[in-house]
Amino acid sequence: MHKHAAYVLSVAVAVVSLLTLAVLLHAATSNRQADVMQTSQGELRITPLYHGSVMLEWAGKVIHVDPWSQGDYTGIPQADMFVITHTHRDHLDPAMIDKLKKPGTIIVGPPAVIDTLNCAPACGQAETVTDTEKKTVMGITFEGVPMYNIVQGSAPGMPFHHKGIGSGYILNFGETRVYFSGDTECTAEMKALKNISVAFLAMNPPRTESTLEAAECAKAFKPKIVYPYHYRGSNTQEFADALKNTTGVEVRLRKLEGES
Repeated sequence: MHKHAAYVLSVAVAVVSLLTLAVLLHAATSNRQADVMQTSQGELRITPLYHGSVMLEWAGKVIHVDPWSQGDYTGIPQADMFVITHTHRDHLDPAMIDKLKKPGTIIVGPPAVIDTLNCAPACGQAETVTDTEKKTVMGITFEGVPMYNIVQGSAPGMPFHHKGIGSGYILNFGETRVYFSGDTECTAEMKALKNISVAFLAMNPPRTESTLEAAECAKAFKPKIVYPYHYRGSNTQEFADALKNTTGVEVRLRKLEGES
């Protein structure tokens, strides 16, 4: 083979190899990792996406929790249901709701979310579930859990998240109970939770609890699996390290804030 041709071929092989490695590295660090759980009512796929955004797939339905347009939703299926915890823009994103909605979509959230969105029925059927309410929607039993700041706020008596405005939620898939904390500190209500199969805990102070506060709450209610989410600026490994000696609690770390 001519030396120039051989050189060109070797360069081409090297480029292809580097591109292949880049694809593999991208796959390894992708936040699109889906975890599959077997519930008493069929398979549940859980895909943490970005910040406080999570996708659930169950019984042929797609459920988007707090979808936010700063995440990469390329190729992500549209929603049969939205679950929106509160009105802050990184949780209630009308543009993303408009993009992901389809005919028959149901929107679940506390009354403040439904009032702020003010788009039903054009954007879907609205179902309010308060932070103390239990209601079944689309075959899924919701349990509201108060989400609020205890000490963190812009000034005394002015918490970043007021009790009763937003709501964390437990979604029941048969006997499998999946909890989304929303933006909250480590409250008495969270500590008192029972039989949680999967928990998503927000941990970026001062808006929410810290990694160590979240770990103390997790030690109290002992979810079988817990994902740190909504952790921008926090070191989730601190949370995992604080729970490494806690029996029966598995911590799953995902890259949800645009990390490479």
